[in-house]
Amino acid sequence: MHRRFFNLSLIIILALSVALAQQPNVPSVERLRAHIEYLASDKLEGRRTGSPGANLAAEYIAREFSRYGLRRSIGYDTPGMSHFEADSPGRYLQQFPYVAGVELGKANEMSLSIADNVPPKELRVGEDWIPLGLSSNGRIENTSAVFVGYGITAAELNHNDYGGTALSGKIAIAFSGTPDGDNPHGQFARYEDAHWKAIAARDAGAKALLIIAREDNFKEDRFSRLRYDNSVGGAGLPVVLISRQLAAKLFRLAGPGTLVELEKEVKLHPPGKWKKSVGGTEEIDIKSYDVARTASITLSTDIVRHEVSAYNVVGILDGSDPTLKKETIVIGAHYDHLGLGGEGSLAPREGEIHHGADDNASGVAGVLELARIFTSQQPRARRTIVFIAFSGEEEGLLGSNYYVNHPIVPLANTVAMINMDMIGRMRDNKLIVGGVGTAQGWRQMVDTANSYFGMKVTPTRESSSEAPHVTNAQSGGMNVPMVVGINGRPIVTMDNVRSFNLTLNEDGFGPSDHSSFYAKQVPVLFVWTGTHEDYHKPSDTADKINYDDEARILNFVARLVHDIDSNDKRPVYTVAKSESIGRSMGFRVYLGTIPNYADSNDGLLLDGVRDDSPAAKAGIKAGDKIVKLAGRDVRNVYDYTYALGEMKAGQEYEVELMRGNERLRLVITPAARK
Repeated sequence: MHRRFFNLSLIIILALSVALAQQPNVPSVERLRAHIEYLASDKLEGRRTGSPGANLAAEYIAREFSRYGLRRSIGYDTPGMSHFEADSPGRYLQQFPYVAGVELGKANEMSLSIADNVPPKELRVGEDWIPLGLSSNGRIENTSAVFVGYGITAAELNHNDYGGTALSGKIAIAFSGTPDGDNPHGQFARYEDAHWKAIAARDAGAKALLIIAREDNFKEDRFSRLRYDNSVGGAGLPVVLISRQLAAKLFRLAGPGTLVELEKEVKLHPPGKWKKSVGGTEEIDIKSYDVARTASITLSTDIVRHEVSAYNVVGILDGSDPTLKKETIVIGAHYDHLGLGGEGSLAPREGEIHHGADDNASGVAGVLELARIFTSQQPRARRTIVFIAFSGEEEGLLGSNYYVNHPIVPLANTVAMINMDMIGRMRDNKLIVGGVGTAQGWRQMVDTANSYFGMKVTPTRESSSEAPHVTNAQSGGMNVPMVVGINGRPIVTMDNVRSFNLTLNEDGFGPSDHSSFYAKQVPVLFVWTGTHEDYHKPSDTADKINYDDEARILNFVARLVHDIDSNDKRPVYTVAKSESIGRSMGFRVYLGTIPNYADSNDGLLLDGVRDDSPAAKAGIKAGDKIVKLAGRDVRNVYDYTYALGEMKAGQEYEVELMRGNERLRLVITPAARK
């Protein structure tokens, strides 16, 4: 062997040995696959919060925590912790209350008496009226009702539908929706939800609230399906939905058509100035019109709630620094999904297992792999790391909200929370990181973590043409010479490589568990790879996960954790710029598109189109980029949502899109959102 080649080879071997010796434990593709295949298996039946499948998932995660040696002796006196045997995985479980479902009890009754000496008319539950899932149980007899417009009080808008109304001890009756109509960007958008109307009625002294359905066909109204929202709980008074036909009788109107005229008048005039000729020629001051002058209502509501236990899974790795170990870094992901469909599902029918491989078995597998890596590293992290698998995320961030209000370690000592949700379907090397505006220096730290130094050996005239040629899997960056030949040319270089094409978002709020921590002024980072055509459908299965790229993402997250931990100073919380795209509950139309939320200024790229949706029927496909909708230019998701808010169900609109280099014009007919 030529001596010069031998010396070069020795240098390369030594350099590679040093580089490899400095590499931490790396994520295992095989382990990721095993975790996700189990969590997304038919056996767990979609992991709906509170279900046997979700409990199996919690036990699996707890046993993995135990295998890695995470601390589980959290203490029986810790609020919410399960009191299981010492060797049971239950010591990792933080229990929180959950309502798995609601149904009508046997005591639901409503009757209406239009005039004195007239027998009350019994009204049919499910046809004339139905209690809402948020309704409290109670009975009210022979009580009058008062019309309160949309039933909204908004001090910041100088709007009070209850102003000057003698409502104490009576029943409030209000239109569904807001004066903004279908506009999701209107000033009243946040008051769309029935819970806000219930609060306003309760504060005004009402004994119950009747909400008038939007749809003429009562059973098609979105409020007519009995559901319970765990994120808001009960209303504190009976709240029911009534048909438009029943509302017309209460107002002694000619029918639902006349009710439309009344609703228009309420939109046009502020509270106290509602006057309209209703059902005749006489002008009536609706605000002072007491519906119960000729009518009284008897109402009994009986909602049966099925309460079960739900669990967060918490494992603790104590820090190695005597002082910094008092501070904690939380690494989290939610393990619950949608069970057999229903609420939250985008599948056309219920009953199929929603496997939730990407959403969010992928994130849980990431938590487990990071737990294994950090417990095996020496030296250990200086700060304590708390690994949490949350439940109830799909129901409204229930588990993470419970944790931040019942923390296992003091929340004041939590310096950062990193949340992984849907990290298994990376495409085109694109990764989205949210929350970069929630701490000083976050953006720079993320950008630095996205770069790493890799070795590259380049043969030159000073080396044999058969010398080893070592390169990085990724390209780009700047080559830094490490070994230089006698001719001055570099032989071994360190190459600064960009890991991912990042989209960075400032906001600390978003549709996942990091929001609960940010609301408590904890700096957060949110890592995800975006939505896709299998989102919230049974087809989100383990075979579609990009395991190699998920392993790369976990290396990136591990670098973030290391950078946070290596700094003696904790991150400084800052209020991030809001990047919300509006309240989806304000939309009354449905297109069936799955937007890509990455930064854009030349149109809205679609990750997918839902089966049998208006978009699919119009010929729109995944990969299309919408550039114009309903006469409005679309540059990004904000323009898209604004156009969507102005569309009406059943009306045809033109949509312009780019499909490759071809510009197409299609016609789409939105469907009513159920």
